[in-house]
Amino acid sequence: MPLHSDIARVTDRIAERSQARRSRYMEVIRAQIDKGPKRAHLSCSGQAHAYAGAGPDQAALATKPGPNIGIVTTYNDMLSAHQPFERFPALIKETARAEGATAQVAGGVPAMCDGVTQGETGMELSLFSRDVIALASGVALSHNTFDAALYLGVCDKIVPGLIIAAATFGHIPGIFLPAGPMTSGLPNDEKAKVRQRFAAGEVGRDALMEAEMAAYHGPGTCTFYGTANSNQMLMEFMGLHLPGASFVNPNTPLRDALTQEGARRATQITHMGNEFTPVADVLDERAFVNGMVGLMATGGSTNLILHLPAMARAAGIEITLEDFADISAVTPLMARVYPNGLADVNHFHAAGGLGYLIGSLLEAGLLHDDTLTVAGKGLERYTREPKVSGDRVVYEPGPRESLNDKIVRPVSDPFQKTGGLSQLTGNLGHAVIKVSAVDEARHVIEARARVFHDQDSVKAAFKAGEFTEDTIVVVRFQGPKANGMPELHGLTPTLAVLQDRGLKVALVTDGRMSGASGKVPAAIHVSPEAVDGGNIARVRDGDLLRLDARTGVLEVLEDGFEAREPVVADLSANSHGLGREMFEMFRQNVGLASTGAAVVV
Repeated sequence: MPLHSDIARVTDRIAERSQARRSRYMEVIRAQIDKGPKRAHLSCSGQAHAYAGAGPDQAALATKPGPNIGIVTTYNDMLSAHQPFERFPALIKETARAEGATAQVAGGVPAMCDGVTQGETGMELSLFSRDVIALASGVALSHNTFDAALYLGVCDKIVPGLIIAAATFGHIPGIFLPAGPMTSGLPNDEKAKVRQRFAAGEVGRDALMEAEMAAYHGPGTCTFYGTANSNQMLMEFMGLHLPGASFVNPNTPLRDALTQEGARRATQITHMGNEFTPVADVLDERAFVNGMVGLMATGGSTNLILHLPAMARAAGIEITLEDFADISAVTPLMARVYPNGLADVNHFHAAGGLGYLIGSLLEAGLLHDDTLTVAGKGLERYTREPKVSGDRVVYEPGPRESLNDKIVRPVSDPFQKTGGLSQLTGNLGHAVIKVSAVDEARHVIEARARVFHDQDSVKAAFKAGEFTEDTIVVVRFQGPKANGMPELHGLTPTLAVLQDRGLKVALVTDGRMSGASGKVPAAIHVSPEAVDGGNIARVRDGDLLRLDARTGVLEVLEDGFEAREPVVADLSANSHGLGREMFEMFRQNVGLASTGAAVVV
């Protein structure tokens, strides 16, 4: 099938816009490739330092020419998504030895969980942890002794941070190895109902705790389709996972076999072999367009609208909100996974999953098939399904039909004709909205504003019974410069209760929501943000606002609105406590949310 004309047009537009930046980037990468890794050129003392802790691999590193694989790991045992990585280095090293190669843990990088810090001070460090992860990965790889890298990461800011590093070190090959989702627990819709009942005061904390523990019960990624699982989708669509690797549960024979196959493949695509595949050649504009198509087709996380532009910039590519909107307009919504439906990612995977979606989108001409991937040339490889044969991975043809049309549908009969994310513009600036879970009757909201400067004040007003009519809740001074742009996911149950009571409600904020944002319309990432004097700082209680997801409009319907002086807030309390002091330089130097809220690229 020929490539869809609109997908081709957006790709060409990105390539043209990025030409100068991409050319400079590739010049640097080609120069690094020409120099090659320096392991063999280090002084004897330098090599001895690098090999001293390598145990059984010490002699091979010192005397044999085989490739050396650097492992960048986000392992910790506090977070379920990253706990399985404890076993990965041993599997990788054992496999590398069998291939005549070596592997070393190059470094560990931090991984924090937005689910733990939701509504807490630590959430103000969350977005910037992406940049910390990128920087820490840079330190891990700075010894320049590796012929390829394996990146072990899953969750919200972790994968984007690792991608920024992988692109920066784009002269070496890199493969991303996921941990996989935890097995299914309490259904997500039942958990959400308990959260809403708790927000309404109908059940106590003991019932809430019981529901949460039944939902999050073991190792692996949370099973709803939030940012973590959107990241995993992205890595397959962009060709940085092995085919079919994303949604295989931890600590299973197939998961272990895929980890070992990833290590084996890493040894094959170094500069020492015949399939040299540096990350820079994988991460071109076509790969990023494929990633955006995947995001729209699956109704993925709004957080990726922040992360994808930042990731792309690290590879010399410039993506705008217009690109997301234009791709959304021609990409059908093919999946319903919680919070956009009742199924979790395990059900999605069983119904055909990413292999089925990629195959259907390729047949419809909505994806670039000619991309270079870590598995070889062509995205068609990602329609195959991995199986275990002995201790090796073998691939079989994947499903060509949906195995459950309540979860996954073909391009010809989608859940919606367009993707799940839209751009909003108007006199409030630029924003985005995720509409895949929002009832069509709520795609247009026109109501008076209630203005707040933090989410706790919204909850207090709710408990005081102050919301009695249709309302657009405006929460400002929540952008990256103001306080690190914490997620406001804690507002979802409160606003959902108001909506269930029959009110028309919406959220407008310069902050962000989770990939778990659901059925309440939310215009997020408003840019410029309030602390920069953006027009959201000019909104007053009682102003009439219009949020129109159908036409892409977000505006204040008041004469003289833009002539008002912007409100200035006292943000001094955001600068200290739980490490916020150390992140002042990030707040001062961060870019606009509309361009990825980037610091290090």
